[in-house]
Amino acid sequence: MIRTIGLSVVLVLGLASPAAAAVKRSELVLSYEADAGYAAAVVLRCDPAGGAHPKKGKACQALANVNGKPQKLKPAAVMCTQQYAPVTARIEGHWRGKTVDWTHTFGNACEMTRTMGVIMAF
Repeated sequence: MIRTIGLSVVLVLGLASPAAAAVKRSELVLSYEADAGYAAAVVLRCDPAGGAHPKKGKACQALANVNGKPQKLKPAAVMCTQQYAPVTARIEGHWRGKTVDWTHTFGNACEMTRTMGVIMAF
C-alpha cells in the first residue's frame, strides 16, 4: 500500500514538473516589403496565440500545418496577373524552439497572398 502511494506521488510530481509541462513557445516577426515602397511587419506568437497579428489563431494553425516551415506552404488555386511588382516576405524568430529565418521574393502581392494566405494577411 505504501509503495503504491509513494509511486503515485512520484508519478504525479513528475508529470507536474515544469520540464514535463513545458511547451516550446513560438514568436515570429512577419514582414513584407514591396519594391513599390510599401512595407508592413507584425509579431505573431503561438502556443498560445498572441501578438499583433489580426488573425493570430488562423496564422498559427497555418504554420503548424507545415511544422513552422514556410517553404513548405503550397500556393492556393488562385490566378494572379503576370504583372511584375516584387514583394519580399520574411519570417524570422523561433517556432517551437527552432530558429526560423526565411525570406522569399514573390513576383507580386497576389502571388504572396496565394502562397502565404492568412500568415501574411495584415
